[in-house]
Amino acid sequence: MIIGVTGGIASGKSTVARAFAALGIPWVDADDVAREVVEPGEPALAEIAARHGRRVLLADGRLDRRALREIVFADEAERRWLESVTHPRIRERLLAHLARLQARGAPYVLLVSPLLFESGQHRLVDRRLVIDVPEALQIARTAARDDVDEAQARAIVAAQMPRAERLALADDVIDNGGDEQALAAQVAALDRRYRNLAGSPSVP
Repeated sequence: MIIGVTGGIASGKSTVARAFAALGIPWVDADDVAREVVEPGEPALAEIAARHGRRVLLADGRLDRRALREIVFADEAERRWLESVTHPRIRERLLAHLARLQARGAPYVLLVSPLLFESGQHRLVDRRLVIDVPEALQIARTAARDDVDEAQARAIVAAQMPRAERLALADDVIDNGGDEQALAAQVAALDRRYRNLAGSPSVP
């Protein structure tokens, strides 16, 4: 069984994944795979460089993520183009990573993806777990973590799927607006539920 884990920026997806990992559950992070497909020598990076030139490359030839982010946040058409280049390649590698984890015999595995719904990756999973935090906390965490001002953090949050829409698509929700103890209790409860579901032939 594959559990898709998603949430807005700075909602704590990786923190939740590590909490599941402490209970013996392996996970694949779509962000890590997204970085893999634009490494030097990868076809996706060649396509991006051909379109945008040296302005999106660092001196060592690696992708300048900040420069590319500024382009795609300012231009919806460029964001869609970038997704058309990267998403199919990300999906292919995610499937390979997930298959390797499933072969190890864990009761279930996690696919952690900030764009689970937007990219269509939700079609790869059996259940959809949304990590939810109040928007004000999300903005504060984004500003602190990514060293951007509040206006930039608000723009990043606004560019993502609306919170209400994401929650409406969830099978399960973790509220990550509290402390570590509250989060651990929610993860433990869901782990018991998922183990039960994985042992049943009638997984929703």
